[in-house]
Amino acid sequence: MIHVTVRVVQFVALLGCLSSSAYYLICLWSASVFLHERKAGKSARPTSFLPPVSILKPLKGTDPDIYESFRSHCLQDYPEYEIIFGVSDPDDPAVASVQQLQREFPDHAIRLVVSPNKLGANVKVSNLEQMLSAARYQHLLVNDSDIRVERDYLRRVIAPLADERVGMVTCLYRGVAASTLGSQLESLGISTDFCAGVLVARQLEGGLRFGLGSTLAFRRADLERIGGFKSIVDFLADDYELGRRVFGLGLQVVLSDVVVETHLEAYDLPGFFAHQVRWARGVRDSRAGGYIGLLSTYGLMWAPLAVIAARAAPWSWAVFGVTALLRLAVALVVGKSVLQDSHLLEHLWLLPIRDLVAVVVWIASFAGHTVTWRGDRFELKNGRLTRIAP
Repeated sequence: MIHVTVRVVQFVALLGCLSSSAYYLICLWSASVFLHERKAGKSARPTSFLPPVSILKPLKGTDPDIYESFRSHCLQDYPEYEIIFGVSDPDDPAVASVQQLQREFPDHAIRLVVSPNKLGANVKVSNLEQMLSAARYQHLLVNDSDIRVERDYLRRVIAPLADERVGMVTCLYRGVAASTLGSQLESLGISTDFCAGVLVARQLEGGLRFGLGSTLAFRRADLERIGGFKSIVDFLADDYELGRRVFGLGLQVVLSDVVVETHLEAYDLPGFFAHQVRWARGVRDSRAGGYIGLLSTYGLMWAPLAVIAARAAPWSWAVFGVTALLRLAVALVVGKSVLQDSHLLEHLWLLPIRDLVAVVVWIASFAGHTVTWRGDRFELKNGRLTRIAP
């Protein structure tokens, strides 16, 4: 009986290594296509399509280096745009940074909207719905409060919307870690796993069918066609849902060649784990099939298991080596070449730890339906949030 069990474990581990290696090869192919498109796209710049844009930034609390992130939006090489910040509480600590920005850039159209009404469980989306009435322009751009951008960001992100077949533009992003281990693991996951998965989804599904909160650029008319922000005010993964619904209009969701930046919190390990579980449960509810399939892509779990089950047989070490090399290749190509993460190499030694933690997070994501977000607790069901009374 023990012999049979060992054989089964060997077979399952080998199958896991093969499926992971196949996934890593698809990641490399997807990254290669993106890099080729980005190189070709550079020769097509600049564009004459420069419509006025309303940038909407909902806020709650402060983020690391939040002022510099705000400031980067005021340095755009773009003829006409406005920035609208929104809070639900007039005493929110982020208000001070907005006021400082208004003092530094008095000639810029920078407004603060206080949105006291809670229209649903997702306060961020509730703010967006109430901020929208203050927006003057037909082209809208929403991004998270912690996003930092380069001077040509608006030009490059808005350009694809010149094509009427394009309904949304979104962006990959890299995380700049704080000094804590949790923050470094988070950054590494973004650069070597999450963004790789986005590129694979784009390639296998013939384009994206969702958006990323790092950047969501779209037309007001298309937002109205899907029912406005209020139609997603109870969803946790609002960025995903917004992109999915725009795609449902028969429009393309385009991945820009722009990569933006976010400065991560100094997570301790419990904080990092809690953040990962919240994110994982959101993905689980949004893309259940693909999320369950992630188990077949954890090569740095399956490869050591194969060696242990095979009692270090030569074939198991060969499988281990191939799997590990492909995983390393994905980390380098996506993290270094695609995202241009300048800190990747100094954190790369943490990759096995990060991938094994990802397995634990995957398991933990099925252990409940509650999430904690910005200090509030919710029950998550079918992507929708229900606030849990304190």
